[in-house]
Amino acid sequence: MTFELAALAATALIHLVAVIWSQKSLETDIGRKANVGTREGIEERCSETTMRLRRALANHTENIAPFIIAVVLVSLTESNSLFTAACAWIFVIARALYLPAYAHAWVPGRSYIYLIGLAATFAMIIASFF
Repeated sequence: MTFELAALAATALIHLVAVIWSQKSLETDIGRKANVGTREGIEERCSETTMRLRRALANHTENIAPFIIAVVLVSLTESNSLFTAACAWIFVIARALYLPAYAHAWVPGRSYIYLIGLAATFAMIIASFF
C-alpha cells in the first residue's frame, strides 16, 4: 500500500471517530430514544459542543472528497513521491487536529489547521500533473 493510500485509510478511521464522538455527544444531550428518531427540531436541545461536533463532522465529510480525488490522481498518474506522501499525512494530521479544535472552539487555530489540510490536498492534486 502506498503512503497516500494508507493516509486515506487513516482518514476513514478519523471519520469513524468523528461520527462516534458527534453521536455520543448528541445522545448525551437528547437521549438515546430521540437520537434514533427523526432528529427533527433537536438543535435547540443540543449543547454548543454537540453543535460544534456536528458541524465538524459535516466539514470533515466535505473535505474527504477532494482528498480522495488527490489520492486517486496521484495513484493513477503514478506521481507518488516523498512530497505527495508528506502532503497526504499532513492532511491526516490536520484533520485529526481539526476535530478537537472545532469541538473546543480553538479560534483562530481551527482555521489555520483547516487551511493546512486544504493546502496539502491541493498540493497533491497539482503534483499529479508532474
